[in-house]
Amino acid sequence: MTRSKGCFITLEGVDGAGKSTHIPWLIQTLKDQGLPVVSTREPGGTAVGEQLRQLLLHQPMHLKTETLLMFAARCEHVETVIRPALEAGNWVVCDRFTDATYAYQGGGRELGGAAVQALQDWVHPDLQPDRTWLFDVPLQVARERLASSREPDRFERESRDFFLRTQAAYHERVRNQPDRFLVIDASQTIVAIRKQLEADLLELINRAGGAQAAGNLSEHG
Repeated sequence: MTRSKGCFITLEGVDGAGKSTHIPWLIQTLKDQGLPVVSTREPGGTAVGEQLRQLLLHQPMHLKTETLLMFAARCEHVETVIRPALEAGNWVVCDRFTDATYAYQGGGRELGGAAVQALQDWVHPDLQPDRTWLFDVPLQVARERLASSREPDRFERESRDFFLRTQAAYHERVRNQPDRFLVIDASQTIVAIRKQLEADLLELINRAGGAQAAGNLSEHG
């Protein structure tokens, strides 16, 4: 797929890692640089996807059903939101993408990566994020953050061992594709995290050819 100026950024991490805290900042920062941006999430992002999200987060189901529904929502999302936005030159910021399926279903639920890879090859063989920010935090910190938040969904209620496997699967993704990932120590202060994110964003803007915007971002930082 040919893209002129758009960029696909995904944010990943176990529940409680804190990634969602930085999404409004990221969207506003991109808009402040005059860059067209689409903000979305998975599972979800479309009318069909949001209905499937409710099932996935709250309805117990077989692991194969869960994985297939994740990719059903993703297929609709890619074809009707992500791909058209990128082809139009927009920046797309997505809260979770296929790395989450490798981590949660492949790792946490022990499905393994082969089935996830097969579905990825069918649903979006030619599409990968340009950059994935993995928010990494000690599991105990993540669980403490979850304990003080809203009523947990069925993934957030999973065991410590589940999340250890999920984290390990994320780290394996980083080892396999190190150039795509930026791993952030999410136990740092918000100021320290955003300084790291801003530096990486500057690099992405430069790479996309937005030299003027990148200069403005550098001055802003």
